[in-house]
Amino acid sequence: MIKKFFKFLGKVILYFFGLSIGLVVLFKFVPVPFTPLMFIRTAEQIIEGKELVWKHDWISIDQMGMPIQKAVIASEDGKFTNHNGFDMQAIEKAYKNNQRGKKIKGGSTISQQTAKNVFLWPGRSYIRKGLEAYFTVLIEVVWGKERIMEVYLNSIEMGKGIYGIEAAAQHWYGKSAKNLTKAQAASIAAILPNPRVYKAKNGSRYIERRKSAIVKQMRQYSNPNY
Repeated sequence: MIKKFFKFLGKVILYFFGLSIGLVVLFKFVPVPFTPLMFIRTAEQIIEGKELVWKHDWISIDQMGMPIQKAVIASEDGKFTNHNGFDMQAIEKAYKNNQRGKKIKGGSTISQQTAKNVFLWPGRSYIRKGLEAYFTVLIEVVWGKERIMEVYLNSIEMGKGIYGIEAAAQHWYGKSAKNLTKAQAASIAAILPNPRVYKAKNGSRYIERRKSAIVKQMRQYSNPNY
């Protein structure tokens, strides 16, 4: 009985590694059609009887323009081009803040957020965080920084039912992503902590302050060298 159990467990682990590596390799070349969060949000709209909103237009990184790339680096992960997927200083700072009882912050990098958005579900369990670390290592090795940024900016939530920078640029400013100004890109980056509540256009004072800070930080960065 024990032998059968371990044999079964071994097969499950083997299948998991095979499937996960296969998906990572596939999405290095193929656009990500949808994410678990997109599915969850759509199911919530249906269950709550709300109007179904789902906008997601995949574009290549060359079609995004540089402002939005610099804006999310300034806003979400200033060391994106230099780290190996994990910002240890940010993780240590987040841990200390959490220990002091301050607002919970994860210190997640763009790579970690991409791994979570594409392959996993929302939440803070140790199992999910462990899987997030595993997928982060995989995409850093297999995809590289440019592909991670491309998938990130095509997959993250940027408004109610709005996913990816092209859909967000059209929704908030009625233009394509490549034509966003620095200020507009910073506005979209500013709402990422809670895109279903905050507004990129005609936003609150808090968002305007975040936008101004992001624009200032963007000036410190040259174009990302992936």
